[in-house]
Amino acid sequence: MQRPAFFVSASLAAMLCALAAPALAQDGSAGTLPQDAADDPDSAGDIIVTATRRASPLAEVPIAVSAVTAQSLQNSGANDIRQLNQLAPSLLVSSTGSEANGAARIRGVGTVGDNPGLESSVAVFIDGVYRSRTGAGLTDLGEIERIEVLRGPQGTLFGRNASAGLLNIVSKSPSFTFGASGELSYGNYEFWRAAGRVTGPISETIAASLDGVYSRRDGFLKIVDATGNETGDTNDRNRYFLRGQLLFEPTSDLSIRLIGDYTNRDESCCGAVFIDTGEEVGTSPTNYTQNATNRIVTILGALGTRFPNGATPYAQDPYERKISITPGRDYVSDLKDWGVSAEINYDLGSAKLTSITAYRDYKSADYGDYDYSTADLLYRDPGTFRQFRTFTQELRLQGSAFGEALDWLVGGYYANEKLTLRDNIRFGADYGRFAACRLMAGAGNTSNLAPTQLALCGAPIDGNPATPDVGNLIAGTQANLNAGLTQAFVNAGLPLANAQAQAAAISGGLGQGLTALATIPTGAGDTDTRYYQKSENWALFTHNIVHLTDRLDLTLGLRYTNERKRFSADLNNNNATCAALQASALPGVATNAQLGSAAQLAGGILTLACLGNASTSLNGLDLQDSFNDDEFTGTAVLSYKVGGGVMVYGGYSRGYKAGGYNLDRFELGNRGVAPAISPITYFSPRTNADASSLLFGAETVDAFEIGLKINKRSWGFNAALFRQEFSNFQLNTFNGTSFVVQNINGCKSAKAANGTCEDTKPGLISEGVELEAYVAPTRYLRGTAGVTYAKAQFADQLVGNASGSTPLDPALFLLEGQDNSNAPRWVTTASLAWTPPIGGGYSGLLYVDTRMTGDHNTGSDLYPEKRQDGYIVTNARIGIRGPDERWAIEFWGQNIFDSDYTQVAFNSPLQSSSPNNQSTGQLGRFGTMSNQLFSAYLAEPRTYGITLRGKF
Repeated sequence: MQRPAFFVSASLAAMLCALAAPALAQDGSAGTLPQDAADDPDSAGDIIVTATRRASPLAEVPIAVSAVTAQSLQNSGANDIRQLNQLAPSLLVSSTGSEANGAARIRGVGTVGDNPGLESSVAVFIDGVYRSRTGAGLTDLGEIERIEVLRGPQGTLFGRNASAGLLNIVSKSPSFTFGASGELSYGNYEFWRAAGRVTGPISETIAASLDGVYSRRDGFLKIVDATGNETGDTNDRNRYFLRGQLLFEPTSDLSIRLIGDYTNRDESCCGAVFIDTGEEVGTSPTNYTQNATNRIVTILGALGTRFPNGATPYAQDPYERKISITPGRDYVSDLKDWGVSAEINYDLGSAKLTSITAYRDYKSADYGDYDYSTADLLYRDPGTFRQFRTFTQELRLQGSAFGEALDWLVGGYYANEKLTLRDNIRFGADYGRFAACRLMAGAGNTSNLAPTQLALCGAPIDGNPATPDVGNLIAGTQANLNAGLTQAFVNAGLPLANAQAQAAAISGGLGQGLTALATIPTGAGDTDTRYYQKSENWALFTHNIVHLTDRLDLTLGLRYTNERKRFSADLNNNNATCAALQASALPGVATNAQLGSAAQLAGGILTLACLGNASTSLNGLDLQDSFNDDEFTGTAVLSYKVGGGVMVYGGYSRGYKAGGYNLDRFELGNRGVAPAISPITYFSPRTNADASSLLFGAETVDAFEIGLKINKRSWGFNAALFRQEFSNFQLNTFNGTSFVVQNINGCKSAKAANGTCEDTKPGLISEGVELEAYVAPTRYLRGTAGVTYAKAQFADQLVGNASGSTPLDPALFLLEGQDNSNAPRWVTTASLAWTPPIGGGYSGLLYVDTRMTGDHNTGSDLYPEKRQDGYIVTNARIGIRGPDERWAIEFWGQNIFDSDYTQVAFNSPLQSSSPNNQSTGQLGRFGTMSNQLFSAYLAEPRTYGITLRGKF
């Protein structure tokens, strides 16, 4: 990866400065100083937050929390929570195949997206209302007062509990003073963004506000046709957001805040590029060679659209950002998210009562070409969508007692959510031919068919593209099998005539099976498949601060959570080929290990014809399951104000995240008890009893932390040492065919031969140190720096459930003893904001922030091909502002050095020869050949533009 040399040096200097002295961590992400603090260096660190449900100076809060102000967000160009990465080194937010299910990680721990059955380990609250998926924050947020990033388990302060951390987003409330503001931005990729806000009094007791945002831009990926012409783009932006608020203050003791918001996105999202298409042969991950050709690429090239001059998207530089989309399969992301909430605060004199009532409706339709290749293999039809309907109610009562020696808080929380997923996955026009040719090519070191033969998979007969010449390939394969089986039966002692008869019957059946597979009709698959998950949970919690002395405080919190979830599904599928083959002799052949390659071929036919349990046999099922779970969690923290703005603290907390259901029929019936992934799942139809196989258990964490906070007149420094031990960690991975969800636990003793163990321990431990700092030597200059070292590492021996009775999924064997995905050990951030007066009431603005991210793996299975080298992202802004900042002109750049990096890499769907020989990391364990193709969702390239602001 190329980086400007001078900037590498500058970033290293920033990291060393952060380690050596400058200032504050939990108090200072880039520009965390409010505007009034910038005018008064004596109060530079007095940022008021409500992370503990009490308005407190950030420097006196004995938990690891960062506060990012509106000015910081504006300077950095942050419009959604994904751009908080620049401002909080312990946080990483990314999106993948659908922005509807983005992922947030804190201290290297989070929940991978793209599977709606999983809630996030990092909870998101907007104006006190829990958003059930992180993707709710991956849109414009309007006018924001601040964002608080709480690190570590949460459960005694906010309604919904979280195991890894929490994002608390607070919007600007209505004002009783009239005001209006607006901005207009234009940038490259035809980027336009308009935002405005108006607020003011309606009466002496009622104030209102209305703010909105509209943004659009062209896509970052170019769609190229067979002639090399660019026919369009994808991964674009077209969205708007509206939020209206009413604030009633009839008395000094009572306030009622009503909020209604609506978000609409109608975009093309999300395409991916190929990053690794090699076919490797070897004996270990460090001892292999790469073949000149890849049989999978050859098949795809024969079937699909080729780029000019023989080039394909499989061989080009992924950062050329060129992709191929099957005509009629464009990516669509159509989201509508709306909600209403009412927050009531009533001062009873001796206590304060807070009630937050909310209802939200979130619906996202994401569909299109989901094989990402030039061939038409797999797609989601326009009927696909996910919808969350959520009602929440939170009540809190808090006050003080014993002469203010005790600050107490008790609360209750109730949530009812109905999740509906309509996931219609269908086979494309090329799937049958691809699947048959993939099997005939074989999964050995060398292909069973030469490239010239494989090309027949896409060659038309008599000029008709709908009837490719695979018949001769099938007949040839059948003849080879017949000869080999005959000889094997003769060697086993059968008379020649009997051997020939048995061989002919088996090879004939395999030939018929291959023919049926090759002719699976276009559109076979789900016609109206729906999954339902109903979640109901309630909790009681308390959070109390005991002032033992004027300087010594003891914080005690406790929570009881009860969680109930019910799963049901109505599967509707029109793939009759699978049911017919399941009723044939193929299952018997596939389960007969003595038949060698014939058994493997029979199993492969069934697996690919019934891909993901795609069969008409599903239509009669009535899948239902449920569970009821409860858990006690809590926290204990001892803090001491040393004096002179210095505080130390240490504590323990326990976190919890509920279990749920893997909403993926591909995994129906896979109970993880076999020593390897086996196509046996597809040999016979599924039953209603298989519903429970989709269940995964609750995630828990025990966390320990000690910290130091120093808050001086013009600088500050924070440090935190932490250790978080996760048991039953919920890991979601895409193995190229399906989403596998498994609980991850460690073994206290050696595993048995079958991959199980008797006693378990935490399977994932995140430990490290956080250092952050701010410095404000003058009213016009402020800077920040931060360093996070987090080692989020799996145990050396892993199993798939808390009892140790389920072995680790074979696709995950690389996890043992390695770091978690998207968990770089080192992250540094730094920022500098300079606003000098330039005469006549005018002022300038010079702002720069940077984040340096260390090496890490972006795939939850940790395949080597998904590794991302360290990279640096820098944003900058320069401008001039009028008197009292009534207007401003700013020129800005995001990722100004155009760093190339991926958000998440993944197994290209279906594009390998064998489920066990997928990665170079598996060489020597599952085979000696690896030809899985890998794709990736790229991060945004360099963007730049101009912004005009005005207010009165």
